[in-house]
Amino acid sequence: MIGAPEGLWATARSSHDPWRPAERRRERPERRRERPERRRERPERRRVASGVQTGRRRYHRNVADTPELQAPLIHARGLTKCFGTFTAVDGIDFDVAPGEAFGFLGPNGAGKTSTMRMIGTVSPVTSGELTVFGLDPARDGARIRARLGVVPQADTLDNELSVLENLLIYGRYFGLSWSESRRRAKELLEFVQLTERSNDKVEPLSGGMKRRLVIARSLINEPSLLLLDEPTTGLDPQARHLLWDRLYRLKQRGVTLCLTTHYMDEAEQLCDRLVVMDQAKIVAEGSPRQLIDKYVTKEVLELRFNRADNETDDSAHLGNRLEGLAERVEQLPDRVLAYTADGEAASAKAHERGLRPASVLVRRSSLEDVFLRLTGRSLVE
Repeated sequence: MIGAPEGLWATARSSHDPWRPAERRRERPERRRERPERRRERPERRRVASGVQTGRRRYHRNVADTPELQAPLIHARGLTKCFGTFTAVDGIDFDVAPGEAFGFLGPNGAGKTSTMRMIGTVSPVTSGELTVFGLDPARDGARIRARLGVVPQADTLDNELSVLENLLIYGRYFGLSWSESRRRAKELLEFVQLTERSNDKVEPLSGGMKRRLVIARSLINEPSLLLLDEPTTGLDPQARHLLWDRLYRLKQRGVTLCLTTHYMDEAEQLCDRLVVMDQAKIVAEGSPRQLIDKYVTKEVLELRFNRADNETDDSAHLGNRLEGLAERVEQLPDRVLAYTADGEAASAKAHERGLRPASVLVRRSSLEDVFLRLTGRSLVE
């Protein structure tokens, strides 16, 4: 009877039979008449609740409508980083979507690491706009770092501690209890396949094991965004492929990856989208397949000549015989590259023109061809 009018409440108190079956029977027909009206209202209520304009959003939230999923995880416009008079990053624009694997490619000194350090809130932005998780690194650096995982170029592990202790101490930096740090550490060691080495010192571990341990350490705080700066540099092919597998599994779990790399095959394997940087600017952006389709041809014909034949000594003469052989022909000291849609047809044309290379190779165009075309082949430090 809570919330009933005072008259009804007084009647109930004065009665010796609070259930009053006779009166309840009289009230039931009115209730039956009201129920069909409520049933008619329910379908419309469901339609409203499932729509965008519902006022009961917290009970009927559509995941796609969540603001954090709609907005980019990283947003940069005119991002610039200067060290004195030297400009390391010059007004670049890019966005990284949640759950995406995003890559920065470029030669040494292109500005990749400087960009990653600004995203990681350890290097202040000189000018331009940068937000991470919708937060400003200048004001909310601590909040951003709490949700970040970082894999730097150097391993930066504590060699005096064991494998497990490295993770436990790092977990304490994020305010985790000893028990929670231990639980997460054991799960991560199993994830990177280092459980059997958990009590070993770090010093005798192989390079691949140390990189896996650094990745495990970066995940101790269960980050939403993982920054990887040259994650597989110096590793043998087996260790690299094992790391790729671990990173791919992280991506399947919804972790956003942002990485720099010098390995073009790594970028093709891991990145959904990437930018190519050169001389502090972004010179191209897209998926690996989009960049290959835009900047190079489907196939590349490689022709190698013996120097005894003097074919490569007379560059002008060779250039005349290669003219029109393919969409683009590039002469290098050790070989000739012919970019064409049909490598076999271009090889037949070369033979018809009297060219007798020592070896012929027809291969699929790769991201490395895009990289070298956009950034050049000369070494710039």
